[in-house]
Amino acid sequence: MQIILVSGLSGAGKSTALRILEDSGYYCIDNLPLSMLEQLAQIYQQYGYNQIAVGVDIKTSPLLDRLPESIKTLRDNGIDTRLIYLDANNTSLLTRFSETRRKHPLTTATRTIEESIELERDLLAEIAMISHRIDTSHLSANDLRKLVKEFVEADFNQLNIIIQSFGFKYHLPIDSDFVFDVRCLPNPHYDRNIRDFNGTQMPIIEFLDKESSVQNMLGDIYKMLSRWFDEFSRDNRNYLTISIGCTGGKHRSVYLTEKLGHLIKHNFPYNVITRHRQLLKQETDIPQ
Repeated sequence: MQIILVSGLSGAGKSTALRILEDSGYYCIDNLPLSMLEQLAQIYQQYGYNQIAVGVDIKTSPLLDRLPESIKTLRDNGIDTRLIYLDANNTSLLTRFSETRRKHPLTTATRTIEESIELERDLLAEIAMISHRIDTSHLSANDLRKLVKEFVEADFNQLNIIIQSFGFKYHLPIDSDFVFDVRCLPNPHYDRNIRDFNGTQMPIIEFLDKESSVQNMLGDIYKMLSRWFDEFSRDNRNYLTISIGCTGGKHRSVYLTEKLGHLIKHNFPYNVITRHRQLLKQETDIPQ
């Protein structure tokens, strides 16, 4: 049996993630009192439900202290229990609340939406620490669907290493465990003949393959990280997210993400997932 707990900030995409899981065959329940989580697993297991998703948000905050103990009990009973935490930066959340005209659940006559977001972030901080975080700041609903499906299909008996490229001008990914800034490297953008290509295509690959500073950066990043993968695995980490950023997230960071992913796959037994945040197709629909 598998249980996916879906939590996160209001407006960051929790409802969208639950709909995605429902479309994928999960029986979804929102805002279940956490005191009933173990009982729910027993009941639904008896009725043959093998995939359940449960929404956990600020409405259950008085019972959040019970969550780590409940997760341990479920896992001790052989239930594959996973946590997703949907996060987003304040600018994106404020824009979403403004566009949808939704009220933040923690707003009061004296508390602004921004203050409510920060309060909610503090109240859910412990859940965020033990969950796989997905930054939805720049994701469409289709992009989120891809990442959620990636998460539920991953092998949780091993460390899953996510390597993602991004552009600093579109803000830092807040779901990062490690961040590497490669803006100091030679930039293909200034070559008019190849600037329209991205880091997965041969003109950019050939350009960056020839640059010794790029190869030195790749070697240094790999050498530093490779010392610690086994330690993270022994610490029972299911996910490790490495973010590599250049200015626009199109050339250097994409190239290095692909090269680093290949090196890790070749030398370690862990599952490696590569993502390119700025190359994902951006759409107008916003996760709710």
